[in-house]
Amino acid sequence: MSTSADFLEEASTSLGPRGFTRDSDLVEPWLTDWRGRFTGRACGLASPASTEELARIVRLCAAHNVPIVPQGGNSGMSGGATPDESGHTLLLSLRRMNAIREIDTEARRVTCEAGVVLQTLHEATEDKGLRFPLTLGGKGSATVGGLISTNAGGSQVLRHGSMRALVLGLEAVLADGQVLSMLTPLKKDNRGFDLKQLLIGSEGTMGIVTAATLKLLPAVAERVVIWAGLPSLGAARTLLLHCEDSVGNALEGFEVMPQACLDAVLKHLPSARAPLEGRHAWHALIEVVADRTSAATLRERCETMMAAAFDKDLLEDATMSASEAQAEAFWLLRESVAPAERERGPAVQHDISVPVEKMPEFVDTTAPMIEAKWPGTEAVAFGHLGDGNVHYHVIAPAVTDGLVWQKGEGKAISRYVHDLVTEWGGSISAEHGIGQLKRDELARLGDPVALSMLRAVKQALDPQGLLNPGKLV
Repeated sequence: MSTSADFLEEASTSLGPRGFTRDSDLVEPWLTDWRGRFTGRACGLASPASTEELARIVRLCAAHNVPIVPQGGNSGMSGGATPDESGHTLLLSLRRMNAIREIDTEARRVTCEAGVVLQTLHEATEDKGLRFPLTLGGKGSATVGGLISTNAGGSQVLRHGSMRALVLGLEAVLADGQVLSMLTPLKKDNRGFDLKQLLIGSEGTMGIVTAATLKLLPAVAERVVIWAGLPSLGAARTLLLHCEDSVGNALEGFEVMPQACLDAVLKHLPSARAPLEGRHAWHALIEVVADRTSAATLRERCETMMAAAFDKDLLEDATMSASEAQAEAFWLLRESVAPAERERGPAVQHDISVPVEKMPEFVDTTAPMIEAKWPGTEAVAFGHLGDGNVHYHVIAPAVTDGLVWQKGEGKAISRYVHDLVTEWGGSISAEHGIGQLKRDELARLGDPVALSMLRAVKQALDPQGLLNPGKLV
């Protein structure tokens, strides 16, 4: 199928030279996903500068039956923003729609467009003495629209939840070009379904997010970051419960990694050093924060919490950040796990969750099973223990062709991991979305009734099947 000349001419006329291009030098960088697993083709790149321009181009696509693949920062992990190979699809960039429309300091909320980069949002709200409580390693490229469409998580989910909990209002363009405007938040609104929740996590398959009203909190006035060495993942879970009991909502993050991950990071970052002198089977990074009303007592409360943990033999060793620079150094170690693992060689990565209380047992049980079934592999888990979500990587043995391994044994390993996760009552996608990477696995393992409902909603909102085809459902 070829894209009609009429459509291309009308798109160019409608959006102008800044808003529509077919220049391969400008389009090509956005045709491959961040991980380099998927590459597609597109009939052009549309970059509208406003909701009105976006609505026009969507209506034009509907009239000419042209599929649309929305894209934010192109930093997704599941190929959800990459077109297929047909060349008939329009790649839709929201990066020009990057205005922060309003920061309401009294109501503690911000209204911004979909193309706003997460780091830019952090900086803008911090200037007002507030903060948006979601962060992740890709904050320098991830956009608000992409974060909403994938229901992104990050290291602060333990306290604040994922994007689903932080979106107060939403604006979106639907498949027929209509604009859904629900930016004004209400504490109570019982007029039927919460329609914005249909779009959050839908990966651009139900509508294209153009703007959002987001929840803000008072800026952090003080934080303490603790690095703890532990004998097991089960001990980390016990320490997590102890910290929750000790400091309550001041506990903002609780991340874990095994010694093997720390070793890989230290090799990846030659200037970095281990926070503790000895080696430990597992490590936990704990962040405790306070606003200005309770900042003065934060360190004392953390010292009391850790002293009690030592008294109860909950950990083997620990150190507490003495400065903001040291706190950042601890976090750099955690945020460098993924690039360090890539340096080790080919691997298959899984973004999974199981019930929080089952995670230590799941990892302890399944990692040996995988390593026994595929000799020479190494199964490692790291991430957000507090919300039952770990990144579960299986590293290949020494192989001559990593791509061949990933398409053969790697694919079989992923299928096996997803089977295990499903048996344990978990999810094959905790925070990275389904995209095209896991679409077949969702169809294979998802609850048939739930899948039927998802497809019915998709059919109702996008009967032509033009919004991000081949993704999610």
